[in-house]
Amino acid sequence: MQKVTNVIEKIDSIAQEHPDWIAYDYLGNTHTYGELKAFSDNLAAYILEQNIMEQAPIMIYGGQTFEMVAAFLGAVKSGHAYVPIDRHSNPERLTMINEIAHPGMCIAIEDLPVSLDDLPILEGQELSDVFANSQSVELDQAVTGDENYYIIFTSGTTGKPKGVQISHNNLLSFVNWQMDQFDLPDRPVTLSQPPYSFDLSVMDLYATLVLGGTLKAVPKTVTDNFKELFEILPTLGLNVWVSTPSFMDVCLLQPTFDADHYPALSRFLFCGEELSHATAQALKQRFPEARIFNTYGPTESTVAVSAIEITDAVLEQNDRLPIGRLKPDMGGYIIDMDNNVVKAGNEGELVIYGPAVSKGYINNPTKTNEVFFKYEGHPAYKTGDLVVMDQDGVLYYRGRTDFQIKLHGYRIELEEVNHYLNNDPLIKAGIAVPKYGKDQKVAQLVAYVIPATDEYDSQIKLTVAIKDSLKANMMEYMVPNRFIFVEELPQTANGKIDIKSMIARVNSWCGQRHLTKTRLTFSC
Repeated sequence: MQKVTNVIEKIDSIAQEHPDWIAYDYLGNTHTYGELKAFSDNLAAYILEQNIMEQAPIMIYGGQTFEMVAAFLGAVKSGHAYVPIDRHSNPERLTMINEIAHPGMCIAIEDLPVSLDDLPILEGQELSDVFANSQSVELDQAVTGDENYYIIFTSGTTGKPKGVQISHNNLLSFVNWQMDQFDLPDRPVTLSQPPYSFDLSVMDLYATLVLGGTLKAVPKTVTDNFKELFEILPTLGLNVWVSTPSFMDVCLLQPTFDADHYPALSRFLFCGEELSHATAQALKQRFPEARIFNTYGPTESTVAVSAIEITDAVLEQNDRLPIGRLKPDMGGYIIDMDNNVVKAGNEGELVIYGPAVSKGYINNPTKTNEVFFKYEGHPAYKTGDLVVMDQDGVLYYRGRTDFQIKLHGYRIELEEVNHYLNNDPLIKAGIAVPKYGKDQKVAQLVAYVIPATDEYDSQIKLTVAIKDSLKANMMEYMVPNRFIFVEELPQTANGKIDIKSMIARVNSWCGQRHLTKTRLTFSC
């Protein structure tokens, strides 16, 4: 498969050669590569006419639509990175991203839920007119090299998100590896299910477009309605599946989700959270001829940096599935708590280095310097992930060094959740802790809460009220699944709430537990 040297030029070349090919299909509403080029060119020409500070990022707000993708390409064609913000984000998050990223403008595909001070906003009819205003644009101003291509904001530890800067070179490293590693078909028909603010979406978006394929969008309104979801999925003609394992677990609930009803499906690509043995085995039984890939990678290293094909042999040999070998252009090593490199077979924190590693968090040198550095001249990143590497270089995930978790594919900082709990008017004090399932994945987020009110006559009513209150200020996936009301919370010697003891309490099903210097681990 020919290596891509410029993402933007490659997509444009397909549009010029095959303008009628379908690039995007939103529940039957289709758009061609010709339209993708025209929309993005017109928007880029408009942006270039504005007095925007050089290389200032552009916020792009909306859902899972063709216009979002066209806006992404329009931004980078004009020399600006884009910051994707999902329409389900709460107003406070938009405000914080605006304050942190210092964008040059905002493109609102859908109505914004909050005012963004004096930030120029392109929206509504004006945006529609720009998309339709036929203009040509040269690519001499387009993002290239180490310039930022996109910036995705993750959770922060103080209530403030961190903006991960991904360059064009970072993206090239990932896309070329993805096409080769997974042996993607020509013109793939790919499921596009994760929101664009979640970097898993990059896995379906760019490889599909540079191969002249079609993105089949399945928005949140559909995934939240199982009846509608299972009616729509078989009609899409998918041959490449990209999702979190959690979404696959939902799909496996449908007995007809199998090779007989999805005969074209030949590739399953998973990232965002740990793929359990049970999920992989069930999928292998349903699709015996399909190829299943488990991948791993933090947002800070451009979606994924390791992969392994889950074969019958891998399932047979492992109770807990490996996360594979690092990409050929990436290096890595394992360190203990004292930053000493450990030998193969020993658990420690994974450090990765190479061309997929981000330059750091935008406008946040403190957090950048904590985890990013140079190793032998290469950008390097301390992942915070506990792994074991065997003699063959295969990695096995073991957990986190800090209080960061993955729930249903979303990365969540427990401290960020706690920030919102302790700032809610219905809560005097609270703490969120993960409850692990038997597959070592986080099954629930449990909140221990001291209520600030006694006006509710039942715990159920109080729980509903707290959840509603929290949803107004934080992402829905971050709201704890369960609330336990208490009169006091355990404290450490320095007067802070003892998170580790609470993790031990909520996971008391484990027969044995031990506390290390930085984390609580469980032996079940």
